[in-house]
Amino acid sequence: MTYGIVLTYTLTPRWLALPREERNRMRQAHVDPVFARHADRITARFFDAEAFSGRCSDFAVLETEDLGAYYFLVEALRDTPLITDGYLVLGEVLLGIRDGFQAYESRLAPGAALA
Repeated sequence: MTYGIVLTYTLTPRWLALPREERNRMRQAHVDPVFARHADRITARFFDAEAFSGRCSDFAVLETEDLGAYYFLVEALRDTPLITDGYLVLGEVLLGIRDGFQAYESRLAPGAALA
């Protein structure tokens, strides 16, 4: 099964006070390597939301077949200065299964075993 995860987060005023060059340096030094280490198991797309939502400033849409890899990715992010130094606050996490109803219905077929 392929899991879809929407991971919301908010970049804090502390982050926004940094010069853009420093923000880019920190992203390249701390965030990009975390996602690169998991790129064989997790795909990620990033979206800005601050102009459209007051609940979060950004969100990521992740896909994986390995929830353990997702968990390890989040733990690795939590160890970065972005979170430990208060630049980013994780928010709501939405989890779903791509075409889960179809997988379920295929298990309902005559002779199929339900797991």
